[in-house]
Amino acid sequence: MEVSVFLAKFWGWYLMIFFFILSLNPKRIRQIFKDLNDEKFLILSSFLAIIVGLLNIQFHNIWELSYKLIITLIGWTSLIIGLALFIFPKPTVKCLDIINIKLVQVIYMLLFFVGLFLLNISYNIILM
Repeated sequence: MEVSVFLAKFWGWYLMIFFFILSLNPKRIRQIFKDLNDEKFLILSSFLAIIVGLLNIQFHNIWELSYKLIITLIGWTSLIIGLALFIFPKPTVKCLDIINIKLVQVIYMLLFFVGLFLLNISYNIILM
């Protein structure tokens, strides 16, 4: 299986699962923001984001105007957020606190559609 298709399936399923978990339990969003004030959680999540971002970028750093760009941008976003949380924890958490719950809901709705798009590309559900 091609790396792009594998990562489209991975990120598609991840984003769909993430969306349904947050939709069924919206208190989880507040919990994540609250947990970012815990230094152990912050370090662990930043390391995880850095690792996921680096792995994604190493296996898939394709800058062409297609679904492959979305996968690349997910990797770079993960790496940048992970580095920001690790290097500048307090300012980054403050920036994330500015994003209120309503904006987070809009963002994860957009991520739902990105996940749906990636799953559609990888499984050829609707021919485009």
